[in-house]
Amino acid sequence: MLISAGSVGQIKRYVQAGATAILIGESRFGMRQPGEIGQEALQEAAAAAHQMGAKVYVNMNKLFRNHELEGLPDYLRAVRAAEADAVVFGDPAVWMNAREHAPDLTLFWNAEMTGTNSSSASYWGKRGAARAVVARELNEEELVDLKARSKMQIQVQVHGMTNIYHSHRNLLESYMQHLGREATLIRKGPDKGLFLVEAERPDEKFPVYEDDNGTHVMSPDDVCLLEALPELIRAGMDSFYIEPLLKSEEYNETVLRSYREALDRWREDPDGYIPDERALDDIRRLQSPDRELGFGFLYKEQVY
Repeated sequence: MLISAGSVGQIKRYVQAGATAILIGESRFGMRQPGEIGQEALQEAAAAAHQMGAKVYVNMNKLFRNHELEGLPDYLRAVRAAEADAVVFGDPAVWMNAREHAPDLTLFWNAEMTGTNSSSASYWGKRGAARAVVARELNEEELVDLKARSKMQIQVQVHGMTNIYHSHRNLLESYMQHLGREATLIRKGPDKGLFLVEAERPDEKFPVYEDDNGTHVMSPDDVCLLEALPELIRAGMDSFYIEPLLKSEEYNETVLRSYREALDRWREDPDGYIPDERALDDIRRLQSPDRELGFGFLYKEQVY
C-alpha cells in the first residue's frame, strides 16, 4: 500500500496504519503533495520510514521549465544520499539527469493521464524504469492487457480523488486580478477550499486548489476499489496507491487500515476470502456526504 505524506509525523502515522511505501516530495519538483518535505529533510523522512520497514519514493512528477532544470542534479544526488527507494518522474528531463548524476536510482514512470498503453510503458522500461503508474481511466481489461504486454511493475490508484485538470497558471487569482478586485485567495488547509460547479451538473462539486505549480481541478467523487482488491491482485497489479489529498489524517488512516486488513486476509486464504463489509462501513462513516464512493473506470469503457 502506497500513500503520499507531507511530514515525518504523517509518515509514521500512515505506516502504523498499514502503508508499506510512502511518497514524499516538495513543490519545486513534484505536484500535488500533501505537504512539503524539502531537500534538507529527505534523510530524516527516509530514515523514519525505513526504521518502520516501509519504502520511500520521492515525487518528481512535475513538467519542468528551463530555469528549473539547474536544480535537478543536486536534488537527485540528495535523493540518492537519503537512500530513497525510487524516484517518480514524468518529464524526460528527470530521467536524463538521473542517468548522469544518480545512475543507480530506481525510477518509476508516471505520466499521469497519458499512461494508457503498453508501448509507452515499455519505452521507459527499456530505458531503466522499473514501474509504470497507469492512468486512472483504464478499465480492468485494459489493465490486464497493459501488464501482460509491458512486463513492468504496474501501479494503480485504488482510493481517493483523481486529478482531472492542471494548468501552470494560477487561473483563479488571474481571474480575480482581471476583475480588478482588491482581494486574494486564502488557503486555509488541505481540508478546505474552492469548488468548480458546472451548469449542466449543479450537484457535482469539483474541488479546486492552487499551489506553487498552478491550478488543479479534482474529481467530484472518490475512487474506492476495496471490494475489487482480489481482482486487481489476480490481474497482477504490483502497487496500490491511496490518494490523501483534501482528506483528514483520520480518514487516510482509516482507509489504510481497511485496505491493509483486506490485503492481509486475502493473502492468508485467497480461495476463502470474503470482503468484510465492516471495513467499508468504517470508510463510509468518515466519507463526505458530498462525495460518492465508486469504482471509477474499473468496469467501464472510457468515452471521450
